[in-house]
Amino acid sequence: MTRQAPQASTLPGLPPEYRLVAYDCLGSTNEEAKRLARDEGAEHGTLVWAGRQEAGRGRRGRPWSSPEGNVYASIILRPKCSTATAAQLSFAAAGALADALQPLLPEAVCCCKWPNDVLIDDRKVAGILLESETDGSGGLEWLVLGIGINVQHYPADAEFPATSLCNEGSRINQPGPVLVRFFQAFSTWYDVWLKEGFDRIREGWLQTARGIGGPVTVRLEKRTLAGSFADLDGDGALLLELPSGERMRITAGDVFFPELASSSLPGTPSQTD
Repeated sequence: MTRQAPQASTLPGLPPEYRLVAYDCLGSTNEEAKRLARDEGAEHGTLVWAGRQEAGRGRRGRPWSSPEGNVYASIILRPKCSTATAAQLSFAAAGALADALQPLLPEAVCCCKWPNDVLIDDRKVAGILLESETDGSGGLEWLVLGIGINVQHYPADAEFPATSLCNEGSRINQPGPVLVRFFQAFSTWYDVWLKEGFDRIREGWLQTARGIGGPVTVRLEKRTLAGSFADLDGDGALLLELPSGERMRITAGDVFFPELASSSLPGTPSQTD
């Protein structure tokens, strides 16, 4: 995959703690951020931004449609904590996305979908991807937090229904200003996480969470479960209440809402392998 040389660029309003590295095109902003962190020792706050991606991907290596006109960015973070603790930043990023995008929408409602998506009226508008590397002692060396925001375009054939800011009548329709809004909000959420911990992040995320207390279907690697979204655990796990009354901790999976016919899974959910 060809990696073009970075372009000189500034973004008015970008918080000063971030150092922007902009490209017209990359294979993947996460891959470039990881390369900079691993091979060049890029500092905390280095922000990789591309106009388009040729090999964008989401969770579990899924392709992420990346035409020009959307936001594709990845930031290098070096918090002094464990890898498990750093994973909480996915919720901080989701909360920041909701804060940044909601004021742009004239009528639609922006909310967070577990574990790392943001929706507008039940359609996906943004996703988050965390990748990290440990040091020789097993501690966190760096974390790359990647975000994709559908500003002008969205995939029509996505498994979960999608949309874009433009499709929802956003008052801002250019990637740069949307990116700035996100990182202005993320700067605040990150500071709260550093000073007050995950409890405050969890509280803020739950205020805009989709599906709390309602029915959900959770697709795991080897089975699919149906129940209700009881709560978010203290470490970010989804607490699924099964029809039997048992509560199950879900740490990884795909959530669907049965009342949305277009996002329902085929087949009958089960409770056993």
